[in-house]
Amino acid sequence: MSRVEEIEAAIEGLPPEEYRRIVQWFRVREQMRWDEQLDGDSRAGKLDFLFDEAESEAAKGLLRSL
Repeated sequence: MSRVEEIEAAIEGLPPEEYRRIVQWFRVREQMRWDEQLDGDSRAGKLDFLFDEAESEAAKGLLRSL
């Protein structure tokens, strides 16, 4: 049995409250990983095209104000 299979089996056997805790832990961890990836992409200039597109649309008067 692989480590992942062992972890899956352990999770399957958790009581409901502990299962909810582990799910919440995963959600927080995934959000942190997503934020780190987004920050890294932004620093690397990978999202610059979005700013360029927004500026272009704004210049054409195609953006709505929130």
